Amino acid sequence: MRHSGGAAHRHRRTTPPGDHRGLARGGVALLVWTGLVWLPIPAGATLGEHEGEATSPFWVEPGGPAARQVRLWRERGREADAAVLERIADRPAAVWLTDQDPKEQAEQITRQAEREGRIPILVAYNIPHRDCGQYSAGGADDAARYRAWTARAAEGIGSRQAWVILEPDALAQWASGCVPEPAASQRLALLADAVRTFKARPGTSVYLDAGNPGWISDQQRLAGAMLRSGVGHADGFALNVSNFHTTPVTRAYGDRLSALLGGAHYVVDTSRNGNGPLLPEAAHAAAHAAPPGPGMG
Repeated sequence: MRHSGGAAHRHRRTTPPGDHRGLARGGVALLVWTGLVWLPIPAGATLGEHEGEATSPFWVEPGGPAARQVRLWRERGREADAAVLERIADRPAAVWLTDQDPKEQAEQITRQAEREGRIPILVAYNIPHRDCGQYSAGGADDAARYRAWTARAAEGIGSRQAWVILEPDALAQWASGCVPEPAASQRLALLADAVRTFKARPGTSVYLDAGNPGWISDQQRLAGAMLRSGVGHADGFALNVSNFHTTPVTRAYGDRLSALLGGAHYVVDTSRNGNGPLLPEAAHAAAHAAPPGPGMG
């Protein structure tokens, strides 16, 4: 993923496990997405050793990459390394739905999370031409297959709780003009259909990805595309997914975009933005490249 997304500016009280609506509506909640991790942070708090367990209503994937690495290092006697990595491994991790048929994956995750009284975060990432032929090239072959894919993902979620981050990059790609026809003419309608499909599930919150502050400068154009893509029926939008823009810069961008959308809620990915993006001159030479030593937000 070359771009990222999302967060909010006013912090709300911690929401207990099993009740995510207060966190999703009204104002904004700052979230840490470490690698693929989301953690609500109360106002004035810092990311301490045990805050993940104390404050997060979200599900922690027991077999995630970080957790597997912790176990491997412990087996090899690297206790100090394992202890450091465990601070990431015990944070809630989003799961990307990219399988050809996502129903089983979505069902398995949401059932596990339900048993633990937690809320899983899923990333729906399969729209046709999902990366304009670059990087993560792929996605559904056509509109019909994409609609079938989102229907299967929603069926897998069922009536259980989940947060869905909908199609990283898709809107910003459209606004930038990189999506080829006829996919470009279909994209906003497909996103709107996906919002309706997921929101039809009673326990699902949906955040429509809106890129990052370094991508689309014409926020009026982006906001118009978001409205046509159903953001008014979603729970809000997401910013900075897998990207490096600092939280203050992202929040300022998000506040302006939110104002154009009537005060829409948003979430911010701070997983790798601790040291900010590449300097402009370096970024120009290597577009979308990761900065050295990015640091967690």
